[in-house]
Amino acid sequence: MKKSVRRILLFAGLLGLVLLTAACSRQGVSAATKPPTGGPYGFIYKYLAVPFQQLILYTSKTIGGKESYAWGIIIISFVVRLVLLPLSLMQSKKSVVQQEKMKVIQPQMQLIQKHQKDATTQEEQAQVSQLMMEVYRKNNIKLTGGIGCLPLLLQFPVFIAIYQAVQYSPEISKATFWGAPLAKPSLIITIIATLFYVIQAWMSTKTISEEQKQQMQMMLLMSPAMTFFISMVSSAALALYFLIGGVIIVIQQLLNDFVITPRVRKQVDADIKEHPVVTVVTEDTFKKMASQQSTATNNSAVKQQEAIIHQRNRQRNAGKQQHKNK
Repeated sequence: MKKSVRRILLFAGLLGLVLLTAACSRQGVSAATKPPTGGPYGFIYKYLAVPFQQLILYTSKTIGGKESYAWGIIIISFVVRLVLLPLSLMQSKKSVVQQEKMKVIQPQMQLIQKHQKDATTQEEQAQVSQLMMEVYRKNNIKLTGGIGCLPLLLQFPVFIAIYQAVQYSPEISKATFWGAPLAKPSLIITIIATLFYVIQAWMSTKTISEEQKQQMQMMLLMSPAMTFFISMVSSAALALYFLIGGVIIVIQQLLNDFVITPRVRKQVDADIKEHPVVTVVTEDTFKKMASQQSTATNNSAVKQQEAIIHQRNRQRNAGKQQHKNK
């Protein structure tokens, strides 16, 4: 759940960057004649957008033709996503390993979650949380690690570079693809790009449990929605990048479903045979905990009562002493 929240925040940050870049352009999504020279936008343009412009122009000259600029963007986008593919596949593998390991401790986790809801004091909640961490530790399950959202973070400079490369290049900004200007939004390209992310989201639900589907529902909807919205407020060039990314991510999902997941499941099954699941919590664990808490509560009550009686005796003795002195 925490990973989903982080990814949603990253998507929101990406949207903010695109909107901010568009807002600071002289003519929004239309072609700008004068690139920025100072501040952060000047730095982004000089060190990110200009190299991308040169790559796109070189690729388009090599290809030739009416839509060569668009094909230059497509080829560069494909190369970028292909470079990031190993990282994404590594992330998928770590995610599958985590899911498979979580399945074997699910009975213990459900028991912990049940008693966590029933915990009424901070002390009880802390004890239950410690038990949860002990289950993870003794079964060699790491809650941290992996590359997380690194592939998405690495794409941030690419998004901005492609946007500004088109925005501030007279040749590229006037180019078209399927009749749509690259510097302006294209509904057709946006819809096609979004469909690939919808397909990938649907495919990803085929190998997970119903409980996981409910937990990931927001994330599965967020990815296509943000793809559509960002493409519609930026440019067709950026939508092309998302389209290529959608193709790659569908291929990645196929590899994940038919290659990575079966292998990981075999590895996890073999590991469990060699290192059986360690049972940390049972119903008796919580009964014993409840008994200890009850005993501790009773002892505390007895001590409080003794303290009250002791205080009363002291007051009574003090009163008698005062009476004798008189």
